[in-house]
Amino acid sequence: MVGREKELRIRFAPGRCELVEEDVEVPSRRVLITGATGLLGRAVFKEFNENSWNTVGCGYRRAQPRFEHVNLLDSIAVHDIIHDFQPHVIVHCAAERRPDVVEGQPDAASQLNVAASANLAKEAAGVRAFLIYISTDYVFDGTSPPYKETDVPNPLNLYGKTKLEGEKAVLENNEDTAVLRIPVLYGEVERLEESAVTVMFDKVQFSNKSANMDHWQQRFPTNVKDVAAVCRQLAEKRMLDPSIKGTFHWSGNEQMTKYEMACAIADAFNLPSSHLRPITDSPVVGALRPKNAQLDCSKLEMLGIGQRTPFRAGIRESLWPFLVDKRWRQTVFH
Repeated sequence: MVGREKELRIRFAPGRCELVEEDVEVPSRRVLITGATGLLGRAVFKEFNENSWNTVGCGYRRAQPRFEHVNLLDSIAVHDIIHDFQPHVIVHCAAERRPDVVEGQPDAASQLNVAASANLAKEAAGVRAFLIYISTDYVFDGTSPPYKETDVPNPLNLYGKTKLEGEKAVLENNEDTAVLRIPVLYGEVERLEESAVTVMFDKVQFSNKSANMDHWQQRFPTNVKDVAAVCRQLAEKRMLDPSIKGTFHWSGNEQMTKYEMACAIADAFNLPSSHLRPITDSPVVGALRPKNAQLDCSKLEMLGIGQRTPFRAGIRESLWPFLVDKRWRQTVFH
């Protein structure tokens, strides 16, 4: 599954250097990742790149120099990168995923989550690429879990509504599409604010001040490495079987409130948790959230697709660089 291409390289020798043309191996399977600078996109890029795929990532504000700079709202730029690269698979990770931001900027969120997704699906169809559209458990209202792919969505907030509209748009514009719904994510963040899970770490670490933590909404924290592996497995299964398309669910299987996640984080680092206070009332500020939007993942599991990292192991790996008290590193990691 590799081809050969010519590549110019600089060769150094004593007293001189020269430009030479060398053969390099290039994987024949091509994948394009949108949102490659984000938490999930970085993991997806790495997963494909390390598993014999010719992988190109694109981003916007943080793209260069590692990734291609592409504004997904620029239809010409999207057309050019897809037709130039001719990917077999496109994984569409780019989105406005913060519910409270979507409520405050509905037009901009709709442009990215719906209009850009529809255009990407059209362009993918033009080169017969398999599109994986990343969606969310927030398309459900959380009243009747667990949810199968065939259950009727009923999003409570604008974020869920835009992602559901995006699902419909990509499926209408490209029949060779997989919609992958996933829950709250965590992983190797560049800053704690990248994830609704990791952002709690400072409240856990600084135990000199009590911290209120939501103990109402049931969540299923999922490692981005696992989602990335599912995307690659789905893509590879599709390369062998054209019937692989439609809607799929993937999720971690450990049910936790934010309070329980925070306590698990404290436990993972041998930190105290007595300062954390569970709040059992339904949140009264911000966008509405479903109480329990657990996803039934049996459809993918029956295909032999899936990977799950235990939460404590995954969160320890993700958060150790942000551990403030260096003494704890010695007790946890040595």
